Amino acid sequence: MGRFARLVASIVLVLVLSAIPVTASAGPPALILADVYREGIDPRDYWVSEKLDGVRAYWDGRRLYFRSGHPVPAPAWFTVDFPAVPLDGELWLGRGGFERLSGIVRKAAPVDAEWRQVRYMLFELPAAAGTFSARKDRLQRLVAEAGIPWLQAVEQFRVGDRKALQARLDAVVAGGGEGLMLHRADALYSSGRGADLLKLKPYLDREARVVAHLPGKGRHAGRLGALLVEDMDGRRFRIGTGFSDAQREAPPPLGSLITYRYHGLTAKGLPRFPAYLRQREEF
Repeated sequence: MGRFARLVASIVLVLVLSAIPVTASAGPPALILADVYREGIDPRDYWVSEKLDGVRAYWDGRRLYFRSGHPVPAPAWFTVDFPAVPLDGELWLGRGGFERLSGIVRKAAPVDAEWRQVRYMLFELPAAAGTFSARKDRLQRLVAEAGIPWLQAVEQFRVGDRKALQARLDAVVAGGGEGLMLHRADALYSSGRGADLLKLKPYLDREARVVAHLPGKGRHAGRLGALLVEDMDGRRFRIGTGFSDAQREAPPPLGSLITYRYHGLTAKGLPRFPAYLRQREEF
């Protein structure tokens, strides 16, 4: 084959390959991540909203993705009329609905009747210009113009001081909510973790990987007694509380990622009073 023929063949191959749809994950999107609210931070500098117990989803203007970068297998009708701009938010069923939501959005073949219950609750316009206050206003206009019942903007409000912030937190938690999110009003959009986005809960939580199932004793004989886990810093510790009877009978698999709650750290840097919350789905 001559040089010209090889060149033509290469061009044809490139054109053919470029026409093949690519469905593999392009990697996690660069999104803003929340740090933890701490004493001394003035809440008057922030917009506040409820922390939704949902599944985070990113709309790139054409397709919906999980935070992992994998496509969300949503029905076509769910996203067909979404605005053609990047959006960030939570797929949500309502307070206390995480487990059921997780089952719905994981299905490779989506069930329309189940997805009719899901809302996409928006809180950011990734990479958009302007302060968060400006982005919030634009987001509300986009949602109003779209007129899609399941596409909604998360309510944002202001508080006058730390006491008022605590009162709102108490009200949300009493109603079955997880906590609050604080978006710095004058912040330009930037990805990664920092003080522009903060979370406030009545407890701290983190993720860890399940290393072993430790057998129970007494009333838990013959089933799970505790999980041996390893956190993101390589530290290992046990979690022995927070499990239902069903979870002790069928504990999170080895290697799975779980979320636990705790109350500060010990002198050795380990979580104090860790308790199991849930298995974290890695979509």
